Amino acid sequence: MKTTRARRPQPAIREQKSEENLQAATRAKRVRSKDASDNWHSGPRDETAGSGRTTAKTGAKPAGVGRAPKSGGSRIHAGMPATDKPAAKAAGARIRNATTARPANTRPPTAAAAAGTTPEQEGISKPRKPRGTVAKAKKLAVRHGSAKQVEQQKQLRAKRLTPDQVGEERLQKALAFSGWGSRREAETWVSEGRVSVNGKIAELGTKVKQGDDVRVDGKRVSLRWPDRLPRIVMYHKQEGELVTRDDPQGRVTVFERLPKLASSKWVAIGRLDFNTSGLLLFTTSGDLANRMTHPSFEVEREYAARVMGELTGEQMKTMTAGIELDDGPAHFDHISDSGGEGKNRWYRVVLKEGRNREVRRMFEHFEIPVSRLMRVRFGMFVLPARLKRGQFYELNETEVLTALKWADLRLNGVAKEF
Repeated sequence: MKTTRARRPQPAIREQKSEENLQAATRAKRVRSKDASDNWHSGPRDETAGSGRTTAKTGAKPAGVGRAPKSGGSRIHAGMPATDKPAAKAAGARIRNATTARPANTRPPTAAAAAGTTPEQEGISKPRKPRGTVAKAKKLAVRHGSAKQVEQQKQLRAKRLTPDQVGEERLQKALAFSGWGSRREAETWVSEGRVSVNGKIAELGTKVKQGDDVRVDGKRVSLRWPDRLPRIVMYHKQEGELVTRDDPQGRVTVFERLPKLASSKWVAIGRLDFNTSGLLLFTTSGDLANRMTHPSFEVEREYAARVMGELTGEQMKTMTAGIELDDGPAHFDHISDSGGEGKNRWYRVVLKEGRNREVRRMFEHFEIPVSRLMRVRFGMFVLPARLKRGQFYELNETEVLTALKWADLRLNGVAKEF
């Protein structure tokens, strides 16, 4: 049986086809240029290797060589018939684009760069340095309690206060609790007359209750109410983290490490310096945070400080009696020596206020620098030994209720009315 196979094209046929393809491609690439008589005509484009210039086969001067034509087309139209002016204008645009085109992946210089000034001198804010996604803190794994304890926690979790038990709330506080900005922003809106309650323009000091029609700029607000147990979290802060919601320098904040809340926000109970680690508390109850941080309540804070040097007995007595700092007198309620090795010594100190870098400044008063500072207790909350750096532990409902009773607050974390 005779088999048929496709024959390969002969060399002459291949050359003929490649020649035809080349001629077709050359005809497709045409450019308008001037000849010796200063007339415009179309001709095939001949691209010279390595130069990137285009010349016509007639030997005319390459397009774009020499000075670029000025805008307006006055030189392009000189010595031409009136009917050829539109074509000449398009050709002039192509020449200007070819001569003024910038390389790929480059940006035009800014006004500050052209003037020789820096963005900071021009008042332009420096862009935030990009960084990767911040890893969420790991939750401390704990065992469940007995069946009785689990049932009690379940009942506390489902308990809700009635509208009469919740009572009235200040308007700016209700707006802030519902996620409509801070209290100061809400006060500004009220003073500007942008907030209405039940159809009337609200004033500073107005109180609202469940069922009231509250509107901001005519838009109805769905208020949330503290009718359940608040949440409390113990976090072991690491050195190098900021206790703020936003940092212009793009550094890691503790709020980025915590789990996100859907219906409320975390409130930090006190602060810790950038170089201070240890116990940091968060809650959804603003009254609890105020109850623990306000100086009038005198809640104890205990720190473990490692210093380079050793205090004398007289210096320790002076620290408890009181020393004068730049922002006023300060003292430790208690100080004890916890030992150490070499030049490093550990001390436990207790104080009832949280001024900026107060512990460090008191040691530096005696020219003893603090190389490490760690908070180990805040009021009734003690840093658990199992809670490692960067981990958090959320108190269960029974523990939250115990903390509210200790702070003399109601079930929903709101201060009692006396």
